[in-house]
Amino acid sequence: MATFTQGDGTAMPANGGAAILQDPDHISGGPGPFVMDAGTLDGDNVVNSAGEDIGKIEAIMLDVVAGRIAYAVLSFGGFFGIGSKLFAIPWSALTLDAAEKRFLLDIGKDRLENAPGFDEDHWPAMADRRWATDVHAYYDVSPYWEDEYGMPRNRDYATSERYPPVR
Repeated sequence: MATFTQGDGTAMPANGGAAILQDPDHISGGPGPFVMDAGTLDGDNVVNSAGEDIGKIEAIMLDVVAGRIAYAVLSFGGFFGIGSKLFAIPWSALTLDAAEKRFLLDIGKDRLENAPGFDEDHWPAMADRRWATDVHAYYDVSPYWEDEYGMPRNRDYATSERYPPVR
């Protein structure tokens, strides 16, 4: 697995993966956080840079042919899951916060509310390149099938100071 580590301990993806804020107090004896069972990520909370809860991961979508994670499906809004809107978040737009066991997404609630979304009964054709290109552009990341390194276009990589700890 090709990654490189910044001075702040953030593991950066080399092939369209999610960045990882490592937990300096816990060195895993198992596979995580670099290789994980996708099912363990379902239900993880997602926060923005203001520390606001913006939803949870409902599913992880694989590009089976490419052998890569394409999207995390985020649910946002609603009441106890009823009326929630779903969003396909490009995997490279997310950062895994291993210490807090959550994901970080650098987006305001207003922008997320206006993002292209769908409901549980009307999913988009995620293999449609036009739709997928528009979604990647909305989150300002290069499409994973085009970008050699899968890096966000203009992303100031997350640091623990930008994302407040869970209280």
